[in-house]
Amino acid sequence: MKPYEIFNMIIDEEAYDQEEVTADFTYEDQDYSITFKKGDLELVNAWVFKNGTSLPANLSENIIERIREDVKNRI
Repeated sequence: MKPYEIFNMIIDEEAYDQEEVTADFTYEDQDYSITFKKGDLELVNAWVFKNGTSLPANLSENIIERIREDVKNRI
């Protein structure tokens, strides 16, 4: 079982002259958003949503890699 659940994924083909993939997911009872470049799935940014605002997320390399693989399999 995965420790996170992706509940939304957007492929943005017009973002700053490069395609990006954003996945919204729940992890440890918090909502996050993570964006990768579509071509090589390089991490662009990651945010955690708390109290109606977004803050830079401090995610482990392990969870980022698991989400990257999940996104890769979905696109």
